[in-house]
Amino acid sequence: MARVWQEKARIDFFPENVMFENKNSSPLFLLHVYCRPGKKTRQVLAHREDGGAGLKMIGNKIGHRLDPYLYDIYKNCFGEIGNPNVFTFLGFFATLLASFLILKEFWILSGLSIILSGIFDLFDGVIARKLVKVTAFGGFLDSVLDRYSDLFLLLSLQILYLERGDSFLVILTSFVGIGTVLVSYARARAEAANISCAVGLMERAERIILLSAGALFGWMELMLWVLAILTHFTVFQRIYHVWKKLKK
Repeated sequence: MARVWQEKARIDFFPENVMFENKNSSPLFLLHVYCRPGKKTRQVLAHREDGGAGLKMIGNKIGHRLDPYLYDIYKNCFGEIGNPNVFTFLGFFATLLASFLILKEFWILSGLSIILSGIFDLFDGVIARKLVKVTAFGGFLDSVLDRYSDLFLLLSLQILYLERGDSFLVILTSFVGIGTVLVSYARARAEAANISCAVGLMERAERIILLSAGALFGWMELMLWVLAILTHFTVFQRIYHVWKKLKK
């Protein structure tokens, strides 16, 4: 789950300790960064994870509303210490386990492992925000490992279908993989141009839900069809969204 800037929080990836606050409620907003005494005020353009008009994804709609409950669970177990990157890696390893279980056709266990990876993915963002450990590298690492996780799951399905000799499902899974990569790529390219692009139907939370449901209930082929259609639909939603923003 992408990490976000926290308002009025101390951060550690500028040369000096700074404070910042949100001066705008828009998805891309200007942060006035106040440095130590004697330093000039900085202005930084930052991204809000909840931004963007149009259809929002599950993670954007309910993700941060769960933060207090998830953090209470974490705090009761581990106290007020922790490293969000640990949970990022745990989520990645849970996905690797799920991929191995798919290859062995242990579908229920693989579905549970996919859900577990999603839970770890929730906790890394919660810990980063609540313990004020949001860093540029943490967000980058989280995003890269999420892409690896997505593609390892689909690769395991491709290998399984190849072993079965089902070339059609191999092609279908490949089409899902293309859509999965392009959903993330479209957002990254948009945000590189300072355009918020958290829109569309099929972000990572939705993909995790569909893949886990497919594994748990034996609906994997159906879920692949849904993903094949909706991931590419999401890409076109994002293309249209960026076009509208640039047209203004």
